[in-house]
Amino acid sequence: MASPSAPTSVPFAKQLGRQAILLAVSILTLYPVLWVVKIALSPADALGSSLSPVPEAITLDNFRAVVSRTDAAGNVLFPIQLWNSLVVSIATTVVGIVLSTTAGYAFSRFSFPGKEGGMKAFLVTQMFPGVVMAVPLYIVMDELGLLNSMLGLTLVYSTTSVPFSVWMLKGYFDTIPRDLEEAALVDGASQWTIFTRVVLPLAMPAIVVTALFSFMTAWNEFILAATFLSGERNMTLPVVLYSYVDETSTDWGPFAAGAILVSLPVMFLFFVLQKHLVGGLTAGSVKG
Repeated sequence: MASPSAPTSVPFAKQLGRQAILLAVSILTLYPVLWVVKIALSPADALGSSLSPVPEAITLDNFRAVVSRTDAAGNVLFPIQLWNSLVVSIATTVVGIVLSTTAGYAFSRFSFPGKEGGMKAFLVTQMFPGVVMAVPLYIVMDELGLLNSMLGLTLVYSTTSVPFSVWMLKGYFDTIPRDLEEAALVDGASQWTIFTRVVLPLAMPAIVVTALFSFMTAWNEFILAATFLSGERNMTLPVVLYSYVDETSTDWGPFAAGAILVSLPVMFLFFVLQKHLVGGLTAGSVKG
């Protein structure tokens, strides 16, 4: 009886070439990031013109300048501005997920007048950048007295978050087998029980991805926040970063340090949610 043949090994030269390509791509990707770190850790007079991403001298003065910045009354601004960004981003994510899960499920499972037109209307809203709606949204917010408020900015961000989230989740709900819901219906489960106990757990990977995109969009958005907010105590962090740039010069050290601080919450979310991002579609749906 013939023994099974051993798996063919990859030639050393070919494997070395692949590793070299991966290394080169990694260097090209990380080089700009390392430069931002270098600028953030370097003194203002030590940037120089060297291409090396390694700082010649290390200092935390730029980070201290960002987190200890005060207003005219001497109040430290960074914790307040960080809180503003967190409140707006989390509220936008919650509003988007709550509305889009129910709406996406309805568009996926039920037939009703205006279904196709509604989905096309959601798609049309995604064809235009948010800045196009700045003027009409400003007028509406002004009439409602919501300018320069976290509630108003949350509602503005939700106008773009909800259509995107509905499209994302509707497509994911379409891939969940209807047989699971029919089996639960035969067992006497109500439609709400089916939605909350069967569908939502299976859709958790898509919900997590959609929530992460909604959070990132609200967290990083600058133009609308700069348009609807005024006063240093009401700013979100992207607007604060822009304050380091003026018509004649740029404080590159604090700007880079602020950029790193702004990116940390998003990086933390990626690490925390990574197991959900790669979760299977029907994980846990079948016993045994």
